Amino acid sequence: MNDKRRILIVEDEEHIADGLKLNLTLQGYEAVIAADGVSALDLWKSWRPDLIVLDIMLPRIDGISVLRNIRLEDQKIPILILSARSTQADKIEGLKHGVDDYLAKPFDLEEFLLRVERMLTRVTMYKSNDLSGAEKIGAQGRLYRFGDNEIDFVDSTAQCMAGKIFLTEQEIKLLKLFVANRGKALSRQKLLEIGWGYTRNMTTRTVDNFLVRFRKYFEKDPKNPEYFKSRRSVGYIFDHD
Repeated sequence: MNDKRRILIVEDEEHIADGLKLNLTLQGYEAVIAADGVSALDLWKSWRPDLIVLDIMLPRIDGISVLRNIRLEDQKIPILILSARSTQADKIEGLKHGVDDYLAKPFDLEEFLLRVERMLTRVTMYKSNDLSGAEKIGAQGRLYRFGDNEIDFVDSTAQCMAGKIFLTEQEIKLLKLFVANRGKALSRQKLLEIGWGYTRNMTTRTVDNFLVRFRKYFEKDPKNPEYFKSRRSVGYIFDHD
């Protein structure tokens, strides 16, 4: 059985990615490379790494969208941003969406390896604590209430106008995204990138169909929504104080 810790390197500059993979392998880790955001999400789902090293400026889907997509499902996997974008605003943006550490390029290799080791050690300690189901659900908490509606993010159910309904995995992911960004307009393209992890082979009509469904579930008058509102030429906003 292979007990090496797995590290996913998300980096489109080949010489940097190869250098990181070589040095991580020499430290006893198992490392694979994803050269764009879509491949990163595919590998995260199929390979299940223990840690992700993530660049921001990526082809197809940017690193922040990758980060936000992952955090909708997994609050605990350690993610280290390694990027040439190193302003305070860039770092705050990463921290706001759940990155664990941020290292600017150019970087010191020894410092990078020490940060990786520290993050993996911390994860091992967390896993040994056997957190409860309510803690595992992440930033939203188990229950979220708005108006006469209540969403249970653990059981994937909701009490709403239609009574008790069972929500799909994709519905739960999008609802988490709207709740985490309540009061902020989200474009259809951004909803696709973060909610599905794709920029091609899917259309913005997919997003529209889900919003029609949410309005039927949660709005008293779906044609005049109180919560899931459209923003002309922008997208949608979840309006709830």
